[in-house]
Amino acid sequence: MLLVDKLVIPKYTPLIVVLDLYKKYYYLFITAVMNNLNELVSANGFVNVEVDPHLDLFAAIEKLKKEKNAIVLAHYYQEPDIQDVADYIGDSLGLAQKAEQTDADMIVFAGVHFMAETAKILNPTKKVVLPDLKAGCSLADSAPAALFKKFKEKHPDHIVISYINCTAEIKALSDIICTSSNAEKIIESVPADQPIIFAPDKNLGAYLNKKTGRNMVLWNGACMVHEIFSLEKITKLKHRHPQAKLIAHPECEEAVLNVSDFIGSTTQLLKYSQTDSAKEYIVATETGILHQMQQSNPFKTFIPAPPNNSCACNDCPHMKLNTLEKLWLCMQYELPEITMDEELRLAAKKPIDRMLQISRAAGLVG
Repeated sequence: MLLVDKLVIPKYTPLIVVLDLYKKYYYLFITAVMNNLNELVSANGFVNVEVDPHLDLFAAIEKLKKEKNAIVLAHYYQEPDIQDVADYIGDSLGLAQKAEQTDADMIVFAGVHFMAETAKILNPTKKVVLPDLKAGCSLADSAPAALFKKFKEKHPDHIVISYINCTAEIKALSDIICTSSNAEKIIESVPADQPIIFAPDKNLGAYLNKKTGRNMVLWNGACMVHEIFSLEKITKLKHRHPQAKLIAHPECEEAVLNVSDFIGSTTQLLKYSQTDSAKEYIVATETGILHQMQQSNPFKTFIPAPPNNSCACNDCPHMKLNTLEKLWLCMQYELPEITMDEELRLAAKKPIDRMLQISRAAGLVG
């Protein structure tokens, strides 16, 4: 008798039968492993298994990219190590455009959940994985779909322009999606007499109303990162650094934007820091962007704008859930995977396609 773990095979069993038994046994083994991994993901949000501390994660990730024809897309707010292994680093517009264009078999999205969802919406046949499913977004969470649907029904003559920082369900309720890079162009593409609901970010919406002269109806949502900046502390910091320019993301509150020298998306802030002549900048957005700013401007000084808490910096707790270890694990095991109902995906894709179409016509890239 041959004993393979608990698989017992009579000695003179025909080879074809043995192979079939092994195949079934292997299938049961793999199924058990995957069930265990899925349980770990459900419990923790990521594949919570031990990583060899001697493993060169940078080299291991590059190897998996080639073996699995995978692309790593990372947002500017990710930790520096993740940015350094990414194939593309960008803001929401650039990431959406790159996701639409890629011929990779697997998209590894180092960002937050709505970003990976957007990649899946644009790539239904590709596998999309996210290092940590719990990497959510306070702004996306501020617009529950059921409540927003009722809000929309109160304004039946309005079209909906939604900031990309929202769930697939909100996208499906929208007419056009925008990002901070293209929002002004998106709004200008809509006839002046057409009423608009803008969601979910009230600060970005108010800024755009001021910039475009529109009177969009705003959903009352906000980003916890960009709302926490302290105008009082920024003012004191400017006194200590009189030559520093304050550059801010339009998700910041109006009081901060009013004293800023430049307002723009993360990509626009980065480009401004590269082309502007100043040597010092106070940066009012998530601190992850400072890595790219410092790399492209090694002789300039970048100071994170202070928040109104005891922390010395301003990090997004959701973005920072992703780590290099989790990135390697999600590539190795291809989990957690983003899946979506096809009807929802198609409904959410229409306003994204409209955004990409308008952006292309305007010559905009993230």
